[in-house]
Amino acid sequence: MSQKPRVVIIGGGFAGLSAAQNLRRAEVEITLIDRRNYHLFQPLLYQVATGGLSPANIAAPLRAILRSQKNCTVVFSEVQQIDPVQKLVHTSEKTYPYDFLIVAVGATNNYFGHPEWEKFAPGLKTVEEATEIRRRVLTAFEIAEKIDDPTLRQKYLTFVVVGGGPTGVEMAGAISELARYTLRKDFRHFDPSKARVILVEGGPRLLSMFPEKLSARAEKDLASLGVEVWTHARVLEIHDEYVLVNRNDSPIRIDSHTTIWAAGVKASPLSEILAQATSTPTDRAGRITVAPDLSLPNFPNIYAIGDMALILQDGKPVPGLAPAALQAGKYVARAIQAQLKGRKMLEPFRYFDKGSMATIGRNRAVGVSGPFRFTGRLAWLAWLFIHLVYLIHFSNRVLVLLQWFWNYLTRNRSARLITHSPTDAKTFERNPDKTSATRSSPISQMSTTGL
Repeated sequence: MSQKPRVVIIGGGFAGLSAAQNLRRAEVEITLIDRRNYHLFQPLLYQVATGGLSPANIAAPLRAILRSQKNCTVVFSEVQQIDPVQKLVHTSEKTYPYDFLIVAVGATNNYFGHPEWEKFAPGLKTVEEATEIRRRVLTAFEIAEKIDDPTLRQKYLTFVVVGGGPTGVEMAGAISELARYTLRKDFRHFDPSKARVILVEGGPRLLSMFPEKLSARAEKDLASLGVEVWTHARVLEIHDEYVLVNRNDSPIRIDSHTTIWAAGVKASPLSEILAQATSTPTDRAGRITVAPDLSLPNFPNIYAIGDMALILQDGKPVPGLAPAALQAGKYVARAIQAQLKGRKMLEPFRYFDKGSMATIGRNRAVGVSGPFRFTGRLAWLAWLFIHLVYLIHFSNRVLVLLQWFWNYLTRNRSARLITHSPTDAKTFERNPDKTSATRSSPISQMSTTGL
């Protein structure tokens, strides 16, 4: 009996999982390798970061998802090297031969040449980052409850979100709602609604991929929640105690202990490994260039899809969105099956853009689909429905729907857990006065003004 063709898929995100599931009836042996044992619904990570959902609500074990797919084996490991000549994938424990390779490892945060900012401003790409942001946000309120100095308290109650794309807009709105509504009766010594949320965007407007009217509506909705929107504002420095921003050619210091990064992404480090091994060019964000059929130019049996791939359509990059990743995974599965039958995909990959949406808060959202524009409650309800549909497991959909319903009725966010004690809190407990003195240099005690 001859061995079935071997398909190795690296990455269990939207693209990789879509490819695996669309090969379920193919006469192939699939090995899906991921360094995490679960599929994560990244668009809802901001709700984990603000206590609206728990990580288990938006993630599902890969083995459970693919349990009934007999031609697929899940491997919990991290890929270290790829040999395109010998057709081998090397992990830390084992080497896997392949006939077809699909690399779909996604993207990570892009700090644009300032990796030192990461420890002060975590991004929002993983469960670990989301729970760390949740810890920092909630801890800031807890410390503010114990501080008598109003100036120092305000530093802990100032939250800076960098990046005016959908993630930044959603994050800023969620933090403001958390402070204004969810926590409004939880503290005794200060008013949480006095928290200051600043959204910093380097461009002229928020949500640059949306029509200008929708961008303006999003900014108006954020303002109604008390969010300060700073456009034409470029981050110069990020530190534990402050952020330095150049706004309209004037440097401004924002005293804050909580900064969240939502300003950009770059391809996963494995993209660079694959590019070097195959001599394939990448763009400035590290995305690997692919042919119209999503294969690598010199290796028709290797495909790169998802956020790590530079897919050009009508001269423009296909956006790094879940629908694009799902469509790419389905296309590659068809391309492999065509090759198995001795044919080649004649038509290039075409992304069908169903539209884009961003939620600002309760009953506030913006959306665009073709010639149609949506705002307000209608857009918000559409956003809820679409995100429920894209959740991978039925159980996740039920849990999220119930949680959202309860949150809507009560404005409560039940996953407001601080899962480990931060250093700041421990230091403050020992000596509040010393904390104020050692963590605040003379300049850091200035209010937010132009320098």
